[in-house]
Amino acid sequence: MTTTQPLVKQFPCPGCGASLQFNPQAGQLKCPYCGREEIIPQSAEQVVERSYEEYLNTGRTKMAAISSTALEVACPGCRAQIEFEPPDVAGLCPFCATSIVAQPKSADPIIAPEAVLPFSVGQKAARTKIHDWLGSLWFAPNGLKKMAQHEGLQGMYLPFWTYDSFTVSHYRGERGTHYYVTVTYQETDSEGKTVTKTRQEQRTRWDPASGRVDRFFDDVLVPASQSVNVQRLENLEPWDLSRLTPYDPSFLAGFKAQRYQVNLQQGFETAKGKMAPAIDSDVRHDIGGDEQRVHSVSTAYSAITFKHILLPVWLSAYRFNNKQYQVMVNAQTGEVLGDRPYSIFKITMAVLSGIAIAAGTWFGIHTYQQRQLPQPEPVTAPSLAEPATSPEFPATTPTAPPKTSPAQSAKPVAANEPVRQAINRATKASTLAQSAATAADWSAVASQWNQAILLLEEVSPDSANYETAQTKLQEYQRNFDYAKQQAEAVP
Repeated sequence: MTTTQPLVKQFPCPGCGASLQFNPQAGQLKCPYCGREEIIPQSAEQVVERSYEEYLNTGRTKMAAISSTALEVACPGCRAQIEFEPPDVAGLCPFCATSIVAQPKSADPIIAPEAVLPFSVGQKAARTKIHDWLGSLWFAPNGLKKMAQHEGLQGMYLPFWTYDSFTVSHYRGERGTHYYVTVTYQETDSEGKTVTKTRQEQRTRWDPASGRVDRFFDDVLVPASQSVNVQRLENLEPWDLSRLTPYDPSFLAGFKAQRYQVNLQQGFETAKGKMAPAIDSDVRHDIGGDEQRVHSVSTAYSAITFKHILLPVWLSAYRFNNKQYQVMVNAQTGEVLGDRPYSIFKITMAVLSGIAIAAGTWFGIHTYQQRQLPQPEPVTAPSLAEPATSPEFPATTPTAPPKTSPAQSAKPVAANEPVRQAINRATKASTLAQSAATAADWSAVASQWNQAILLLEEVSPDSANYETAQTKLQEYQRNFDYAKQQAEAVP
């Protein structure tokens, strides 16, 4: 194992002597006090790949502290090892917001970072994006946005591995080819007769298949941190790795970095899992046919190389109602992902409001429908000499009726009477429902609907109003059932 020392050691401001910090907007070092800017010298080195086989066989690779002046401290909460440049201090852990009180020590040697992706999104812009993200959350507690504004937002370089590999995969499987056969079947037609028909049905012929596929994988990216949600970290992709810069400790000025928690060998096993779907796709394409069955795949990996790189994120860890939450921002693209709490009160109120709106809509529609009906006359029977008429209840007597006996004149009025009384009951039920609040109130509503139903059932099939009565019966029955349910549900 060989150890090398980084080139850049201190970052004092030539103007006032304060420590320079890397400024994402300027893309160079900047003094936070006097504003002086210093260009980071362009490195003559190139971002190169390291031999994985050499590392496994000899254990020799480029090992170094992340900086000759960097300090390292372990969080007592989540156990993450964090490295930073003085005069920065450990402060709060960016992953779990635990106060770090342990004494920092000089950073231990690690597989040296080969490249870094500098910050492009500054702290102010990141805070604005988190603020907007919090504001877009449904059912978030009212105090969350205000509280989160006062939580620390820290710039972190997270460790990643990238792997290149050439793969040769031998497989065994089956190729499925579709063909069609004519099938005869019987069914009963609309006249109840049994008829014989034919149809085409798909079948699959399976033949054995075996072969080999080759593929080269470039920069398979694997997170080397376990202090953040790995799936969420992968969802922060894509990263523009074409903008990787040879590692220079100057980029760490004003930021923190995490020591990798997933070692090189563990990372490559994860990389194999990421390569597997592409290999499976190649195998299926090579088998061909209409369908494929893959029984086994044996893959050999060769010409494996790797890089240890640092990628930039803004992290905010906060506590709400004694629970811990974490939000991260891709410091290259500005994408925000994270945990969030829910307000049970807001969810409950939303559900209750939805129920209230639905009930109000139902009563509003029903009331509107009732207002479109002819207004019922008083409960007293109409004059026998002038039977009531309306578009809904047409008169059964001609405009100029012949002279008839009193008994004959009463028949059309008697035919209309159950319908009119039913409408009176329905109108009363609707009126009562608008202010019903107790089980007794809803029982009274149900009683009115029930009486309206009984009246409509008296209309005989030979009545001119029979069809209208049947339509109303269905409507009133639904209203009666609803009122009964309310009477049973309401205290």
